[in-house]
Amino acid sequence: MLVTIDKRGSISLPSSLRKDLGLGPGSHLELAVEPGGAITLYPVAIHRAIELNAEGLSRLEEARESGPGAFPEWFDQELADARADTE
Repeated sequence: MLVTIDKRGSISLPSSLRKDLGLGPGSHLELAVEPGGAITLYPVAIHRAIELNAEGLSRLEEARESGPGAFPEWFDQELADARADTE
């Protein structure tokens, strides 16, 4: 899919792509530059008011230090114990 950068440095995502991804005005995208220069956009949800206690802050720091593609052990355990609210 070919897009053009305008004079302000902006690009427009085609409406069919925005519709398929559920993106609209105010949607947020995370941009990553991959090895070799490829640009990847990831839709993200922004939660503006998150307050963490000391344990939550510690876990967040541990998750950040674990790097991309790896989760800390506590996360894997939480995921293994997770259940849908309909169960």
